[in-house]
Amino acid sequence: MDLDHQISQLRDCKFMPAVEVKALCEQAKAILIEEWNVQPVRCPVTMCGDIHGQFYNLIELFRIGREASNTNYHFYIDRN
Repeated sequence: MDLDHQISQLRDCKFMPAVEVKALCEQAKAILIEEWNVQPVRCPVTMCGDIHGQFYNLIELFRIGREASNTNYHFYIDRN
């Protein structure tokens, strides 16, 4: 499979056969898993943005998405 052609198709929002999409995802997964900052997460997972240390935001997320003991949460931190 020609990676440059596949990327071009994706950028142009063109159809790609399911087998090519799956192969492309597997290739991306193999690359990403080698990164130091990629950690395995048990599914299902609820993705959350950076709450900037706001306790109220955390409580609201737990109210909407269920308590932490019943749900896997992943918090994105957008700064060092």
